[in-house]
Amino acid sequence: MSSKFPFLPGMSAAIVIWLFFVSFTGGCALVKPQHIEDTSPDAALVYYQSLSRMTPAELGRERMVLTAVQQIPFTQVRMAMFLGHPRVQQDLGKGLALLDGILKSADPTAAPFQPLARQLADNYLERIKLESQLEKQVQLLNQQLKDSQRKTAELQEKLDSLANIEKTLIPRPRAVRPEGVKR
Repeated sequence: MSSKFPFLPGMSAAIVIWLFFVSFTGGCALVKPQHIEDTSPDAALVYYQSLSRMTPAELGRERMVLTAVQQIPFTQVRMAMFLGHPRVQQDLGKGLALLDGILKSADPTAAPFQPLARQLADNYLERIKLESQLEKQVQLLNQQLKDSQRKTAELQEKLDSLANIEKTLIPRPRAVRPEGVKR
């Protein structure tokens, strides 16, 4: 049997069609299409991943867009994600306030976002706690450094004073022992 596809010698049409079908349907099963109108928690997670690929200029435009659009739970979650993203000027407090609004909302459109909002809120609270601990440790280390520098300066002053005293001492003549005197 010869192939009806000159670019695929030796393959039958059925095999080529089957391979095309499998690769097409398999690819569709792996990639979940996202529509602009998709306002699901999954779309919010895809949005979060897209933040990492944005340039600084795109991130600036994104901030303006998020503040300009209608504030529905989907937008609020996205804004909270934006405010907590490492590549932007973070405002975890404001992001936490947005997430808290979603968590307390009785609006049925907020319900699908509440598990995601809870996870993000927990993450933000932990980050705030860690930042606070880090700040305290930095303050403690700075205080220890100042104390150490003060003590070093005090010791240097004492050493300098001892060196000055030593310079002012009149050297004593060496006592010469008479020979033959035993001690």
